[in-house]
Amino acid sequence: MTVHSPKTEHHRGKATREMPIFQELEPYFEAVRQEAAPDADWVITHYRASNANLRTQLCRFIATAGLKPWPKLFQNLRSTRQTELAQEFPAHVVCDWLGNSEAVAREHYLQVTDDDFARARGKRTDAIGSALQGALQQIADCSSTESHEIEKRREPALKWANTPIHPSTYNGRYKTRTCDP
Repeated sequence: MTVHSPKTEHHRGKATREMPIFQELEPYFEAVRQEAAPDADWVITHYRASNANLRTQLCRFIATAGLKPWPKLFQNLRSTRQTELAQEFPAHVVCDWLGNSEAVAREHYLQVTDDDFARARGKRTDAIGSALQGALQQIADCSSTESHEIEKRREPALKWANTPIHPSTYNGRYKTRTCDP
């Protein structure tokens, strides 16, 4: 698929870029192609004018789907797709397809997703992961049996730590100040 880029067309070789039609979109493009005239150059013709208000149309489509439009519609769609592609392809390839640099992608488009957190919380199956899980389990077991004992030892320290000390207190070696000025 050829993407025309008016924003970067004044740079040599940046007027257009080639990118794949991703398999998620292929059935939709194929359906439109079959409905188009056999000699048609374009499969999407309705919104080709430069003055077409795509945001308004997209808001209508989202409302028809029973959803509420989100902020920065197109930027967030682009950001989500850049994040998805970056998990599957090298960064330089994704940036070439989407027409930005790796620095711009890092700063403005790439996101940390719920799936990233879920994958990070997943159990490791290698030997290091097994040893780590065993050690963490031992710590958890010790914590539950000794937590009452630890709390009993902490109580006097916490009580002392919360006791205000007058700013002029001086024991000959250290001067102690409180948070009061």
